Amino acid sequence: MLTLKLALAQEKQETREMLTIYGKYTRKKASKEEMHLANQQFLDLIKGLGIGVVAVLPFAPITIPVMIKVSRMVGVEILPSSFGEQKKITNSSEKANSSKR
Repeated sequence: MLTLKLALAQEKQETREMLTIYGKYTRKKASKEEMHLANQQFLDLIKGLGIGVVAVLPFAPITIPVMIKVSRMVGVEILPSSFGEQKKITNSSEKANSSKR
């Protein structure tokens, strides 16, 4: 649950940044790099909404992990990027803690 909370907090921050960049774009002050980041975050937001819709369906605790596994086998990532980044951060912190022992 803690991992989910951290990933959602990161998504919230990235979404705020995306909205700020889109606001700058309306005033023609956003760079191409900023627009690329904002568009990537928009795609992450759409992915999160897709998973959210599936989460309210019956048997979601079974369906969602199966969907994630099958999508990775096909080569498609259906989870927002913050969930993958959080996994990397968690794994690296676990390795650091085990090496200190």
